[in-house]
Amino acid sequence: MKYRHLLFSNLSRKKIRTTLTVGSFAVALFLFGLLAVVRGAFNQGLEVAGADRLVIVNKVSLIQPLPIAYNDRLLRIPGVKQVTHANWFGGVYQDERNFFPQFAIDTETYREMFPEFAMPEEQWKAFVADREGAVVGEDLVKRFHWKIGDRVPLKGTIFPGTWEFNIRAIYHGTRQADDTTQFWFHYKLLEERQNQYWKGLVGWYTVRIDDPDHAVRIAKAIDESFANSPWETKTDTEKAFAASFVKQAGNIQLLLLSIGGVVFFTLLLVTGNTMAIAVRDRVRELAILKAVGYSDNFVLGLVLGEALLLAMVGGGLGILLAKLFTLGGDPTRGLLPFFYLPTSAVVAGIVLALAVGAVGGILPAVSAMRLRVVDALRRV
Repeated sequence: MKYRHLLFSNLSRKKIRTTLTVGSFAVALFLFGLLAVVRGAFNQGLEVAGADRLVIVNKVSLIQPLPIAYNDRLLRIPGVKQVTHANWFGGVYQDERNFFPQFAIDTETYREMFPEFAMPEEQWKAFVADREGAVVGEDLVKRFHWKIGDRVPLKGTIFPGTWEFNIRAIYHGTRQADDTTQFWFHYKLLEERQNQYWKGLVGWYTVRIDDPDHAVRIAKAIDESFANSPWETKTDTEKAFAASFVKQAGNIQLLLLSIGGVVFFTLLLVTGNTMAIAVRDRVRELAILKAVGYSDNFVLGLVLGEALLLAMVGGGLGILLAKLFTLGGDPTRGLLPFFYLPTSAVVAGIVLALAVGAVGGILPAVSAMRLRVVDALRRV
């Protein structure tokens, strides 16, 4: 950084132009950060899915149930070690915009199936002992300011009526991407209060297998076991099951890449134009530097360094703003359970900003390097 004073003096000469260019980088990297958060939210289930877990749903549709009697039959299939089940509840807390997933779970098997959701043992025992007890994720506690012992009313939609639950346990994820926005309660309570149609039915099953390498074979065996029955099944790995939800929302990956590509291509043009004008304004100065003994490579590095400095300052500011925005809570009100900008995205954003700065500044820098001193000094 021996010549850093040259870099800063050149950039501060046209303060409005420099500010607008830095602002362009900041806006682009802020948008990049938000897109990374959205992409991470949609891919959350893929990243944390258990390799040794399979999800079994009704072959017709996820919203169609399966008999509770399938539980014992699943345990008899070779390769299946554990089985649990759950139901989607779909209740409303205070306002329909307060969305969060609510599951009626099998209290005897659910916790063992998902050990990544951790909580104190005494809290879990209190939940099991209370038929109207509930387990809530730590993000829900922060969002609604709940605490142990609170009584939470939910208005049923699929299962009509007002349902009231006592918060007996609060779980947290052992990994950064774990979903801590869920609300669990006893399946037995749901079975007691639901109408005759839903008696003896569950929403889906999750099974643990002995070897992830045999997942395809075991999934096929499960579906064959219930083929030609009134309740045929469709079995997928947990990762494939999560991916199916992402596909229902459309090609999110392509959409985000398209938006990001357009933004950064525009930023590339802005950077190239800024540096080209900067070089044109300083043709005589650059020629004088060469005349007094500075090399062509020095001039190349000087111009390229200015472009990289613009990218680093603007990109760093944009990523910082995106990080601060995500720390402020989930603005989607639970629509995206995972609202976090990971370190990998921060690093990728900075690298991408520097790459844009380098590419945008390379042609003006080469042009400056190739300046002929005599020709440059003749210009007015």
